Amino acid sequence: MPGSTLTPLDWLAVAVGVVIFLMLAFAAVVSAREQEPRAAVVSSVLAVALSAPYLLLGLNEFKGVAPVTATLLLLTGGAAIALVIPLGKKRISEDDTPRGRIDERDIMFARNLLEVGSARFDEYYAAHPEKRTADDAFRALPGLLAPGTTMYDLYAYAAAGATEETVEYLRPLVDGEVAAERVVGDAQAVTEFIKSWALKLGAVSVGVTELRDYHMYSTVGRGEQYGQPVELNHGYAIAFTVEMSREMVASAPKGSIAMESYQQYLAAGAIAIQVAQLIRKLGYSARAHMDGNYRVVCPLVARDAGLGEIGRMGLLLTRELGPRVRLGVVTTELPLVTDARRFDCTVIDFCARCKKCAEICPSKAIRFGDREEIGGVRRWRIDQEACFTLWCRLGTDCGRCVSVCPYSHPDNLLHNFVRVGVRNSSLFRRLAIWLDDFFYGRRPPSAELPEWMRWEPVAEGDVTG
Repeated sequence: MPGSTLTPLDWLAVAVGVVIFLMLAFAAVVSAREQEPRAAVVSSVLAVALSAPYLLLGLNEFKGVAPVTATLLLLTGGAAIALVIPLGKKRISEDDTPRGRIDERDIMFARNLLEVGSARFDEYYAAHPEKRTADDAFRALPGLLAPGTTMYDLYAYAAAGATEETVEYLRPLVDGEVAAERVVGDAQAVTEFIKSWALKLGAVSVGVTELRDYHMYSTVGRGEQYGQPVELNHGYAIAFTVEMSREMVASAPKGSIAMESYQQYLAAGAIAIQVAQLIRKLGYSARAHMDGNYRVVCPLVARDAGLGEIGRMGLLLTRELGPRVRLGVVTTELPLVTDARRFDCTVIDFCARCKKCAEICPSKAIRFGDREEIGGVRRWRIDQEACFTLWCRLGTDCGRCVSVCPYSHPDNLLHNFVRVGVRNSSLFRRLAIWLDDFFYGRRPPSAELPEWMRWEPVAEGDVTG
């Protein structure tokens, strides 16, 4: 443009075009690094297509386009303002406090452990004959990590089984002897120390809540204390999350999800056991709660400790990683400083609109409808029988809902920008749902297994050495 002079309006158009290009180019690079080829391609195309009008109008040599440029910039500015203005962020006034306790014997993991013909088996189904047909259906299938399942993978299943056995070895360590001498210190200081140590041990987020009656199971459903009432003389609960690898979750429901689930159950259990042991050394009783040896409902404890909200799929959705976490809890009598629950009605609003997990769920265990009143509390009902039966057919704990949830994207600048917008504006939430489908697909396929997990069976007789 020799001899031409750009007006302030032209410079503004060019600046907006450059910003749009850089933002989408950045999204393309991040998506490529995240091994999201569709999102990378879409971002690259949009980087050119959306920035071009601004650059062409700003760098033009023709007269009479100023009104067009001004109109485009006004529309762009208006759209940007509309997306950042806090809209629709209203606190839900309904009480979502459970009215009673859950009997652990009723959950699928406990029912799966009942041995046919045993006294526990006969006693349970005499009291709950309505559950017998559904439970016989999953018992007729191969089961978790079993040969003959549709996702059978020799190495992955063996690895997951090895980690599961390690978890079993740790379960007896959840409780222990309390030091005779009690250390009396500042509650704020010890709370901060425990939180910081848990983070150093590998936790992503940590919170503290008062232990409430509805946090505890009513009756033990697994182990030697089966059938005994749950009694915890503790006033506080420490809840924390550990991250599940996005790469391993993305391949769900293949064998990687089972490996990752057990690995993070182990990680959470190890952290909980160490924290509980620390507290006992200070002279206060404490109990770790880990996979297979819970006395509390972890998602409820974590929610009240300010770590997230419970979404459509029935899992805790954290601010950092959505449902792509595993939980650990330590209950104790040690006086601690509690965290306020960060009630986030935007999660409820987002889940009510999104429904991506319900659409992708192979077992149709996640429902499309609104929340229902269950036990005096409005929440989404999950068909746990359908979900667990699918697990026994697949051989893994599925995880498709976790892998496609928009909240499960990595904790980085790109996705955190979207998270802020989702929490801020109802309009942004609507747009974010549409954009997630556009960039990643409404029904994205399961990713390939990580390269190091891919192997070819060796025919008998081919092994040498």
